[in-house]
Amino acid sequence: MIMRRPERTSHEEARVAETLKKGSRVTGAARDKLAADLKKKYDAGASIRALAEETGRSYGFVHRMLSESGVTLRGRGGATRGKKATA
Repeated sequence: MIMRRPERTSHEEARVAETLKKGSRVTGAARDKLAADLKKKYDAGASIRALAEETGRSYGFVHRMLSESGVTLRGRGGATRGKKATA
């Protein structure tokens, strides 16, 4: 079974991803645009890992960009090990 990636929602997003080659420095207006795009997608529910894969950047890079843009990061998902609630 062949897994297909979801299609880009706009040509703009594809252009931004193509111009940001892995490991290249992102500065100035391009950095501000990327931060705004990442913030919008993260606020819409995308995970940091999904954004990292989409942009070809590392998890740490995306995390740092979101933090710099003032996003309130969500907590980790999955099971918690806290005390059980009493009924």
